Amino acid sequence: MPMPPELSIVMPCLDEAETLGACIAKARRFLDASGVDGEIVIADNGSTDGSQAIAEREGARVVAITDRGYGSALQGGIAAARGRFIVMGDADDSYDFSAIAGFVEKLRGGADLVMGDRFAGRVEPGAMPPLHRWLGNPVLSAIGRLFFRSPVRDFHCGLRGFSKVAYERMGLRTTGMEFASEMVVKAALLGMRVDEVPIVLHRDGRSRPPHLRSWRDGWRHLRFLLLYSPRWLFLYPGLLLMLAGAAVAGWLLPGPRSVGRVTLDVQTLLYAGMAVLIGFQAVLFAVFTKVFAVNSGLLPQDRKLQSALRTVTLEAGLIAGALLFLFGIAGSLFAVGIWGEARFGALDPSQTLRAIVPSVVCLTLGCEIILSSFFLSVLGLQRR
Repeated sequence: MPMPPELSIVMPCLDEAETLGACIAKARRFLDASGVDGEIVIADNGSTDGSQAIAEREGARVVAITDRGYGSALQGGIAAARGRFIVMGDADDSYDFSAIAGFVEKLRGGADLVMGDRFAGRVEPGAMPPLHRWLGNPVLSAIGRLFFRSPVRDFHCGLRGFSKVAYERMGLRTTGMEFASEMVVKAALLGMRVDEVPIVLHRDGRSRPPHLRSWRDGWRHLRFLLLYSPRWLFLYPGLLLMLAGAAVAGWLLPGPRSVGRVTLDVQTLLYAGMAVLIGFQAVLFAVFTKVFAVNSGLLPQDRKLQSALRTVTLEAGLIAGALLFLFGIAGSLFAVGIWGEARFGALDPSQTLRAIVPSVVCLTLGCEIILSSFFLSVLGLQRR
């Protein structure tokens, strides 16, 4: 059996007959000039314009990928690649495959993932729509750095390199455009070494419109970042809402409060109680999402979460929920006592709701904690 090559250059392809030949030629030029032992793999996603014949004529290896989607094409191409290192990039001639020496050098130096940085390099006129350059890429990249503490400046650069070992460790699952974001996110979450290389983004060589759809695919990337970060999607907003609701409720419990000419009373107290309940549900969603994602392999194991779940057991949750429920029952009985003093007739809402609202909140929280404790126990069941 021949020794596997050091490098595989993988290009996803869907009707790229206009530019595929030029991309393969540039990749071949790099391999010949650098002396790197490498192969060129074209992950064809169902082209009907003769791209497969062009690739074979240029000496590339064509891998047919039946499942549609950018991520599916790349997953199939990478799975078929035999190289120790992989450099992937689009086949639209916007990336220069003859200038990937920096990627190979970083990979040889121990980097797990090497990202191209178009902003540290150069974006040629007309190569990137203004909406992408000044809004889409900077905003989504900033969100990615904030959510996942990733050092990557250009989150969505399509030219990137990685080791086959690191890729297999990532366990990427998405099949669409989110594949590019998932790779960077998983590398950050797993604590991998991520380096960047300045590159030049050239004008797309195709005469047809690109497959990318700005608003649709931008939303898909943002949605992915949110779903992969339960802390920012559920936990932090939920905690903020709970604290704000509890603070307002505590402020209004003694009696009405005036802010300038505005008087806040039990009506505001009711909304404060609702904020506590919604915030608590958001926090629960954060925990459920994280546990499910970890158990499903979508997110890596989290030691802090495991330690917390070992401490907050089913029994502890049942006790806490029962105590809150009893507190709510006690408050409700106190409110009934007030009603009895009025011989079960008409009541002053400003007085009774100050006992009823906290009681209802405690009853609801108690029930939610009890039910959530059982649900977490189900999620945490050991299974093959």
